[in-house]
Amino acid sequence: MDSDTEPTTAPRPVLDDPGLPRVTPLIEQLVDDVITVRRDLHQHPELSYHEYRTTERLLTVLRTAGLQPEKFEDTGLFVDIGSGPIVLALRADIDALPLQELTGLDYASVNPGVAHACGHDMHTAVMLGTSLALHRLVTGTAGQAGVDVSRVSLAGRVRIIFQPAEEQLPGGSLSVIKQGVLEGVPRILAAHCEPRFDVGTIGTRIGAITSAADTIRIRLHGRGGHTSRPQLTEDLVYALAQIAAQVPAVLGRLIDVRSAAQVVWGEINAGHAPNAIPNTGYLAGTLRCLDAEAWETAGRMLDDVVTQVAAPYGVDVELDHVRGVPPVVNTEAETDLIEDATRFEIGSRAITLTPQSMGGEDFAWMTQQVPGSMLRLGTRTPGGRIYDLHQGDYVPDERAIGVGMRIFTAAALRALAGVQ
Repeated sequence: MDSDTEPTTAPRPVLDDPGLPRVTPLIEQLVDDVITVRRDLHQHPELSYHEYRTTERLLTVLRTAGLQPEKFEDTGLFVDIGSGPIVLALRADIDALPLQELTGLDYASVNPGVAHACGHDMHTAVMLGTSLALHRLVTGTAGQAGVDVSRVSLAGRVRIIFQPAEEQLPGGSLSVIKQGVLEGVPRILAAHCEPRFDVGTIGTRIGAITSAADTIRIRLHGRGGHTSRPQLTEDLVYALAQIAAQVPAVLGRLIDVRSAAQVVWGEINAGHAPNAIPNTGYLAGTLRCLDAEAWETAGRMLDDVVTQVAAPYGVDVELDHVRGVPPVVNTEAETDLIEDATRFEIGSRAITLTPQSMGGEDFAWMTQQVPGSMLRLGTRTPGGRIYDLHQGDYVPDERAIGVGMRIFTAAALRALAGVQ
């Protein structure tokens, strides 16, 4: 019998951790300073490929701590911690959205029309704090915080990537991959804020955790005319309406329904008078799909479907189909690493099975290159409001930063110690 019920699995036992300490005391020493940096980044958000101040701020913090970060060609950076072969990479995205902030926070955005409304400043803070914690662990100074790793062999490097332009399709991860940031990387982890989950919890999932996402723009052209004589011209508004209704329907019949391929329109515009048929019209939206193979198939079909739907109405059609990102596919071993680190540091109850999101994420390009996993980081204050991402009023609970630092530091420590 088919079922829409999410699969559930029994919790895996935590692997033995001989000599592997919990990192919480170290994180507690660092988190307040990291939150201060996060608030500064939040107050000065920058759009994709314009994250100049953000990049310099991160470079300064890391260099002051004694690390040697390397800047990408334009914006963004990465830093290696430890020595020897890379055992793990961690990734954060640093760009903001073209939205007006509506939170009223003391550290709200001072840049009009730009806001960290997707939580990338939270991701950045988590990985910045993880960088600082790992640096103390591998240099032997974590003992000042009561975290003794002297009996553990920490062999290898952890690479932490602060990537630009996640919000600009097809994504800044492609540009940093071309610059070689994944060379020698055997596995990679990342996080994304989840305002539906309480702070102190995370969501994990093996397999696709996000959707493929493309942008579609359609322009129609006709001669225009009077609404009393539509037979003498191309009824452009009617053609536009048919494309808006029929293209999603036709694709939905040509693609396997289990892939949830869907076209949803976000913008439609034509005409200025009730009795005049316009000569131009515009339609824009997204194509999303839960399956990478079906995404490729739908992309190949889209042009023919649009053309065939528009054909009876005699309009000229211009289709601009911008291929976006494939799904992020979480591998089992890397998801196990996240979950085992979480159980060891926080407890089994912190882990929730997260549903697959229809949102797109350019971390997908990285997981196409190396095995990886993305977790959902709970940012809701327990009992508080449930926000939505990409909205100007989004206020995440900053305690999630410490939670993320604990999980990723513990995961990296396991990788360095050869536990997983």
